[in-house]
Amino acid sequence: MLTFVLACVLPSLLISALATSAMRWLAPRWGLIDQPAARKVHESPTPLGGGVGVWLGVVLPLAGAWLVGWLISTGNAPRWLVPAVIEPHLSGVASRAGQLWSILAAGTILAAMGLLDDLRNLPWQPRLGIQVAVAVALVLLGGVRATVFAPQPWIGGLLTVVWILVLVNSFNFLDNMDGLSSGIALIAATLFAILMLTGTSEPRWLVGGALLVLAGSISGFLFFHNWPPARIFMGDSGSYLIGLMMATLTVLGTFYDEHSSSQHVILAPLFILAIPLYDFTSVLLIRLWQRRSPFQPDRSHFSHRLVDLGLSRKKAVQTVYLTTLTTGLGALLLYQVPGWQGAGVISLLILCVLAIVAVLERAARKKQHG
Repeated sequence: MLTFVLACVLPSLLISALATSAMRWLAPRWGLIDQPAARKVHESPTPLGGGVGVWLGVVLPLAGAWLVGWLISTGNAPRWLVPAVIEPHLSGVASRAGQLWSILAAGTILAAMGLLDDLRNLPWQPRLGIQVAVAVALVLLGGVRATVFAPQPWIGGLLTVVWILVLVNSFNFLDNMDGLSSGIALIAATLFAILMLTGTSEPRWLVGGALLVLAGSISGFLFFHNWPPARIFMGDSGSYLIGLMMATLTVLGTFYDEHSSSQHVILAPLFILAIPLYDFTSVLLIRLWQRRSPFQPDRSHFSHRLVDLGLSRKKAVQTVYLTTLTTGLGALLLYQVPGWQGAGVISLLILCVLAIVAVLERAARKKQHG
């Protein structure tokens, strides 16, 4: 297992770190610079385009892994290239390669759109339109579809489209402080990978491996280039890609174990992503209540509220990390309790954490206006 983890994480980390270093040099020459503004927390011009490094850190290792698997299956490469523990699963992994390539193609489209948005500041309508088209194509053509135990297939398809759109924009909304969106994504990807590799009767090697690759790529960007202080931002290209990968891999990952009756574990993605989902929903409602565009940047996020309460930006980001980790650990607990009664207790714990967040936000708003 350790060999598999290192084989997934280390190449993606190194590729992402090197590519992001290159983007720090290239971004100013391409005009990819994020200038300080009233609603932004950075105080000096900062290069964008770190998302290109994250994209390369995801695509190149996964493409390399697919190539190795294909060469082995055709007898053109030695089998020692693949850990023995996953060798019996190569045929199953190969059968789902089409889904993986569909996700990478969709992620490339969104990353390219995000890069163009970083350059040209695109209106939100065409961005949302492309997101919808990509999500629908993944469901109808890519086979990325949740069942959620619904009697009609179209219900799962519709929920999958909504899930993709919500997570793509959630991680984009979260990209408002140094290392915030990428750090939360790293926590979430790691927890999801743990569930995929240890939480079920048989490891989900493909999805778990892809999540580890994503975690490694984010680490290469985050630890070497963005914390603290930010020397380069991901930009929309990185946040869109991360949101899409997180949404699609959680759909492909089978949290429910067919060898047990523990249907309550389907709540795991909601628990791990409770903070991003809360932040997205609350910010969206505030903007709509104030009759503003839901995609107009502002300082209504949980992280901004913590700063308004007196925390430094670094401490605010660390606080959001800890709340994300707290709700995520609830997802791991789901696999240790039998039935919906235990899941209900964990759900109450998650709701209590979100209630604390809401109290802090309300206190910050009163302080800001009082």
